Amino acid sequence: MTRLQMPDREKVLAVIQCAMPMEAEPLAGILEAPEGEDSPVELRFGHPSGFEQTFRLGRIDGLPVLLAVSGIGLANAASATARALALVDAQIVIAAGTTGGLAREIEVGDIAAGVTTIYGAADATAFGYAPGQVPGMPADYTTAPATIAEVEALGGVLEHPVRTGRVVSSDSFITAPLAEPTRERFPDAIGADMETCAMAEVAWSAGVDWVSLRAVSDLCGPSADQDFHMDSEEAARHSAAAIRAFLRSRAAS
Repeated sequence: MTRLQMPDREKVLAVIQCAMPMEAEPLAGILEAPEGEDSPVELRFGHPSGFEQTFRLGRIDGLPVLLAVSGIGLANAASATARALALVDAQIVIAAGTTGGLAREIEVGDIAAGVTTIYGAADATAFGYAPGQVPGMPADYTTAPATIAEVEALGGVLEHPVRTGRVVSSDSFITAPLAEPTRERFPDAIGADMETCAMAEVAWSAGVDWVSLRAVSDLCGPSADQDFHMDSEEAARHSAAAIRAFLRSRAAS
């Protein structure tokens, strides 16, 4: 259901997409009105059950963005990205919020900077496709080299470590019994979530770059000596800080 009319194909620096309102809150709290408006412009798509996706057009640190809340899971992520890119002309789509840490060296609070992503449960290997590859689609999705360089530079300006690599996405939450098989199948994966690859696939199909700048809120199958969980709201704030730094870097380039 439309609550407010969105300007036609407004140009923005980025679509910032979160699965849950909690993940979007640190950014929503600083979202300013677009130029010429009194407040952020909001659009909602909903279902009578109460589920809805929200899209808020505004500025963060003076930079134009569309802040989207998709709902959890691959289908919700894909539909929200498609809607967002129909609403605005964006340079990049950014996954924000929290993620599970999969690499053995990653810790809670770190930024799991996904610059390549793959579907964790897709399996058409019987027909010659790579593990995680959907038939007829790329083996995986990788951001532009310039974006990777910008992400790697964040490590010098953020308070929390930035780990760059692959994110595995599926509609299964990676609990301890699933963690080791996932690591064996994708040994270079740094994190696991339920949205990034679907977001990246839609962005790729539209010719738009993407990146994931989520913070690790929990570890997938941690060892006994690891701190394995942190407050999700705090992790969302880590992600928001990374995204603000990335936006400033992108605007200056």
